[in-house]
Amino acid sequence: MTTTQAAPQQQTAPSTTARPTGPRIEVLGRPFERSEEILTPEALQFLTELHERFASTRHERLADRQRRRYEIGNGRDPKFRDDTRAIREDPSWRVAGAGPGLEDRRVEITGPTDPKMTINALNSGARVWLADQEDATSPTWRNVIGGQLSLFDAIRDRLSFTSPEGKEYRVTAERTPTIVMRPRGWHLVEKHMRYVDAQGQSGAASGSLVDFGLYAFHNARELVARGRGPYFYIAKLESSEEAKLWDDIFTFTEQALGLDHGTIRATVLIETLPAAFEMEEILYVMRDHIAGLNAGRWDYIFSIIKNYRGRGARFVLPDRSEVTMTVPFMRAYTELLVQSCHKRGAHAIGGMSAFIPNRRDPEVTARAEEKVRADKHREANDGFDGTWVAHPDLIPVAQAEFDAVLGERPNQVDRQRDDVEVTAAQLLDVRIGRDITESGVRDNVSVAIRYIEAWLRGLGAVAIDNLMEDAATAEISRSQIWQWIYQDQSTAEGTRITRDWVREIVEETVAGLDRFDGDRYNDAAALFADVALGDDFPTFLTVPAYSRYLVDA
Repeated sequence: MTTTQAAPQQQTAPSTTARPTGPRIEVLGRPFERSEEILTPEALQFLTELHERFASTRHERLADRQRRRYEIGNGRDPKFRDDTRAIREDPSWRVAGAGPGLEDRRVEITGPTDPKMTINALNSGARVWLADQEDATSPTWRNVIGGQLSLFDAIRDRLSFTSPEGKEYRVTAERTPTIVMRPRGWHLVEKHMRYVDAQGQSGAASGSLVDFGLYAFHNARELVARGRGPYFYIAKLESSEEAKLWDDIFTFTEQALGLDHGTIRATVLIETLPAAFEMEEILYVMRDHIAGLNAGRWDYIFSIIKNYRGRGARFVLPDRSEVTMTVPFMRAYTELLVQSCHKRGAHAIGGMSAFIPNRRDPEVTARAEEKVRADKHREANDGFDGTWVAHPDLIPVAQAEFDAVLGERPNQVDRQRDDVEVTAAQLLDVRIGRDITESGVRDNVSVAIRYIEAWLRGLGAVAIDNLMEDAATAEISRSQIWQWIYQDQSTAEGTRITRDWVREIVEETVAGLDRFDGDRYNDAAALFADVALGDDFPTFLTVPAYSRYLVDA
């Protein structure tokens, strides 16, 4: 066990070694090659200080989430806040905006932080790489700390990787993307590390503080020295109070590491329903540190379902494939995001189309390019300053659409969307006019089980049926099943969606899969049953999955 304080040399009794006292972070995860380079005593001391100052506020903000979700679930719709009206109506304030290397974000590639994917991202030609320690990473201990090692080496131009087959990977691009690292959300913990407070009470460390703290401590000053900066994508926020907590953490970190105030820059994902009603407030409370907002479309759909999942809900969404970016509530959300950002001098970054190419199938590739081209054409013409892709082959497709609108300009922040007027009713206009189909039910079951199986083996981003799936899309799949059952829905073909019927589909799905040594399909099916077919609705499937299967991984 590693702690932030060295154990005393003198023993108090022949069989008892005196333990460190005072607040500390203790490492419970097994060491592996080079992990000590990240888990240094100094880094752990910094994590301890982050937890001392901010862990209790984190718990308060999570309690706020529970209260808010209870209110929405019992008929109290979210709305634009009266107590922050002055912020929205004050035309004078602006945000810090882009830091060095973030001025042009027209195409950003997303992906996990293992060495191979890190090298591929850095060679991709994208302007920005979202180095994802969140939805695209399965939080095994080796992935969490190994991802930090990949980033540590990449920032210092010394990362290389040799595959088990002997293929060598190296960074060869003359210009690599600006790195924007995404730590885990506030709701997630790191059970391979334990925080012990001044009273001796202990609990799992915050995944957010671990991911952010280790990356900032080891790399912030190096990034500044290289002409970039410590940049972060902040996920799953639900309120400006949660955003203020992050801003306080940024300020403390700058002081602790000797950085100028405002050196850290954040891009906040607007991917929850409550946050959509507080975009300007989030920009305001983070105005010294924020570069922009991102339209996190998949988690946003999941948040809609999660908040309106019960019997009293006045809507139900159809097949996942029918919930596109052009349906009314998604259009309202994205147009408000662009307007809010440009009004305050912030970048608006578009989301990720799930379609991906298949180099072995030209027809699949052509369809993917067509879908992505249409998606990025819409975003560029709506005023977005950049967008996400999940595969390097899609970068030219996306860039062409943004080049056509931006030309030589790095962004279009100066394009004010004064024509946009979005009401609370429009943000909640979920009428789509499509049916739930049997194929939609079966697809959700199949995708969720196959994704969860890969996640349990340590893979966080997985190509399934020529779509890129991550934790957010798996959440949509399982939460729709839960909602359809709970709201007593039937398919267009006339089949009532019941637990027993879905269990039959689960059994059929698993029986039809190609099994292999070491697969986790049985575990995945059991977990799916718990998070999609149970009486209770876990707020995130990754929470029970992590506690049950990954704590010792």
